[in-house]
This record gives sequence, structure tokens and C-alpha cells, in this order.
Amino acid sequence: MKQPAAPDIALTEEMSYNTLLMQKILLYYKFTPIRDPETLKLWQKTLCDSLNLRGRILISPHGINGTVGGDIEDLKKYIKATKEFAGFKGTVFKWSEGGREDFPRMSVKTKSEIVAFDAADELRVDENGVVGGGKHIKPKEVHKLVEERGDEVVFFDGRNAYEAKIGKFKNAVVPDTRTSRDFIKELESGKYDHIKDKPVVTYCTGGIRCEILSSLMKNRGFKEVYQIDGGIVKYGETYGDDGLWEGSLHVFDDRMKVDFSDNTKVIGECTHCQGPTNNYENCAFANCNDLVLICLFCKQNPDLLYHTDECRAKVKIGAAAGA
Repeated sequence: MKQPAAPDIALTEEMSYNTLLMQKILLYYKFTPIRDPETLKLWQKTLCDSLNLRGRILISPHGINGTVGGDIEDLKKYIKATKEFAGFKGTVFKWSEGGREDFPRMSVKTKSEIVAFDAADELRVDENGVVGGGKHIKPKEVHKLVEERGDEVVFFDGRNAYEAKIGKFKNAVVPDTRTSRDFIKELESGKYDHIKDKPVVTYCTGGIRCEILSSLMKNRGFKEVYQIDGGIVKYGETYGDDGLWEGSLHVFDDRMKVDFSDNTKVIGECTHCQGPTNNYENCAFANCNDLVLICLFCKQNPDLLYHTDECRAKVKIGAAAGA
């Protein structure tokens, strides 16, 4: 009997590469009043499944926040269908490198907030977006502001502090935050009272966190607050690594980070040897949700793939108990 032909490995690899070229990731958000988040959730889940997309979508009474990956043509169909919902007509969709395989599944959830600042009762939105937020400025307007106001301009990181370890705007203020829920306490701590009269430029990955953060800051006495339109993603598309940004951009999917050019500066330091790195790994302790900033050399030592010594000890205790 004739044996089946062996697979052409080169051809298979070429097909896989071409498939990846046909895929992208969409990032978007829209603040608009949602009367029935549950019904919207069911519609979005059905739509995404029909187009074979994967990713994460959060829906709240304040709007929608999504990151989805798949074939480019299917993503275009998704954009067209989503914009048919009256409140989402003006949604700006940003394209990013990656695809379906960067996400384990398609998750669509409803929550009280699309970004958890614990500010659901304080946040106000209307058909135009967040009420009382900072002024949107384009990347080129950011440079113009710095040219006109110089060192008076303060860049304020609207992300979690660990994200800033591998990339941030030069000389930026990085609040002591592990989650977005920490920002209100930080803003009310008095640490930043000295910049309340200065021009403050807030920034975050795609802009959504700054929509909320800038409004919280204005509510607490910050007088001149801006937010970068499109966030770090749009700024990086405009200037790459030749502007005021330095380092890599942390992202919340299997890519872990995005670089804007081949000349990206490495500003992170390995947790163990303090050598330069922008590589994050999940803590080897399964019950720990934290990341380990670790260089590729130290990563080869399984004993170092832990967020803390406490995590390492818990794994060893568990292993001894199961022996």
C-alpha cells in the first residue's frame, strides 16, 4: 500500500506565516450610556463567535471596552456591525499586530465599570463620552505643548506601576499603583498637590484609562489636565522611538509587550540580576497573578521564575505535601 506523502515542512511554515499576515488585533473603547448591558453582551458574543474572533470585551452602563483578534476581513465585518449600534457610531478602532491565537477564548462580560477605578458612582457619561474629562490632544499637539511650556509640563502615568517599568514617557510621574482601584487613594494622598496648577498630560495604553483618570483628577482640583488621544499606541504609531516615549509598551495578552521600532530602548531591570530586560513572565506559582520581570539568562533557572520568595516557598511546601 502506498504510504502517504510526508508533510512539506517548509510549505506548512509558509502557510502558517501567511495566515498570520492575514490577521490583526483590534483595540477600541467607547463611552456612551448603555441601557441594557446584558442584551448588548449577548449580541456581541454572538457576533464575535460568528466571525471566529477571540479576545476580551467588557460592557457596563458607561460603555464598551474591547480587544479582539482574528482575520482582517472578519474584523472589518465586526467593525461594520458594531458601528450599527447607535451609541457606537463614532467608535475609533485601532489596529495592532497579532491575531486570534494571542487570546485563549472569546470572553464578553458585563461589569459595573469597563475599567475598575471603583468610581462607578462618580463617573458621568453622555452621548459625547465622559463628562468633565481632560482635553484630548494629538501626539503632535503633545510636542507643541512641551515646546511652549517646557519643563512645566508633567507626564502622569495612568497605568499600573509595573507597566511603567519597561516603558514610559521621559521623566513621567509614575503613581504607586498595582491596579486602577489604587488611583483615587493616590490622588487624595496629597503626593501630587504640587502639580495641581501645572499642565498635566495623562497617558495610558489606548486612552481609555485616561478618560476616567483625567475626570477624577479634575474633580480633585487638578486645573489643567490633558490626555493623549489614542494613548501610547497612537503616539508610538506617530513617533516610534524618536519622540518622548522610551521603552516597550506592556499589553495584556500573550504578546506581553509591543516595541515601536527596531531601536527600542530597554529600560527594565531584571528582578534578580538587575540586568537590562523588558521580558515579563507569569509567576510560576499558579495562584499568584503577578508578573516577574526577568532577563532571558535568569529565566533559564526554574528557581527564579517566582514573583517573590514567598511564592517559591509555597510551591515547595505544596510539592513536599504531595510527595
